[in-house]
Amino acid sequence: MSSIFGKNIKVSIFGQSHSAAIGAVIDGLPPGFSVDMHKVRAFLARRAPGQAEYATARKEADEPIVLCGLLDGKTCGAPLAATIQNGDTRSKDYSKLKDIPRPGHADYTAQLRYGGHQDVRGGGHFSGRLTAPLCFAGAICLQMLEERGVHIGAHLYSIAGVSDAPFCPERICPEILHSICSKPFAVIDDAAGEAMRKKIAQAKAERDSVGGIIECAAIGFPAGLGSPMFDGLENRLAAALFGIPAVKGLEFGEGFGVAALRGSQNNDAFAIEEGRIVTKTNHAGGILGGISTGMPLLFRLAFKPTPSIALAQQSISLSRRQAETLEITGRHDPCILPRAIPVVEAVTAIVLLDLLLDAR
Repeated sequence: MSSIFGKNIKVSIFGQSHSAAIGAVIDGLPPGFSVDMHKVRAFLARRAPGQAEYATARKEADEPIVLCGLLDGKTCGAPLAATIQNGDTRSKDYSKLKDIPRPGHADYTAQLRYGGHQDVRGGGHFSGRLTAPLCFAGAICLQMLEERGVHIGAHLYSIAGVSDAPFCPERICPEILHSICSKPFAVIDDAAGEAMRKKIAQAKAERDSVGGIIECAAIGFPAGLGSPMFDGLENRLAAALFGIPAVKGLEFGEGFGVAALRGSQNNDAFAIEEGRIVTKTNHAGGILGGISTGMPLLFRLAFKPTPSIALAQQSISLSRRQAETLEITGRHDPCILPRAIPVVEAVTAIVLLDLLLDAR
């Protein structure tokens, strides 16, 4: 399984949803950095299950146990490894899934790829549970970026067709990003957030689920980082972001909207502000030719609805080669987006710190 990514900083994610533990190994972190574990735990808590009506009822402490890589609270140059214990598991809920694959899940493709040896309990290594150690790694990278003046934040751009106010593409300040992150439901417009909650509650009551879009921004990232063609800023972000379970689409800046514009509308005119080179608009999302422009990095991710739903669904028996009706038991999020926001921030932080280290 390809569970390692990064160039200067390599992150390896290990474990399965119902294994004894899950964890991460982070290699290449600059030595001598003081890691604030209180901030790391607070960041993990934003992703943790069992905290709201729109989240799975599974309860996990998500307390990271650092095995190595820190000495007196500072990175020491060695790979940093940490585990997170799994406790609240119900493996019996998944006993029949090797034979009857769940629609929308990787059960069938995993059976083809791994010949029946894969762990189906809770989705195994394909589970969103693996985003907890990803958040651990990202939380440390976020702290390192903030020391360098780079800030990252995301919000619920839309859920089930209800839209939040968007980020201003040209002017985003750290205070806005931090204020959104501090909310239990990460939106700019609280009225839109309440409407989203109602859509989630309705889907849950109807034994169904909903998807949506997360918008993420990074500010303070220096101009001139990235490369053209196959190692660009978009390339490296996309490769990592598509590792987040349920991500099905990604657009930068104006994204697919550029297809309806003329060049005169889409081109971002250059200007000088307080001695800095800026653009008057930011349709490019802070990236040109795979290289950062110095403007806010801006992108949006489309998440599919949670495939585990309580409604009866049509499937098949792989052994008997006949139709089967599948009713999924267990505990699942009617909408994964609120808990996915810190995951998006974490992955973005890992990639951007990795890119910054290109310039060493």
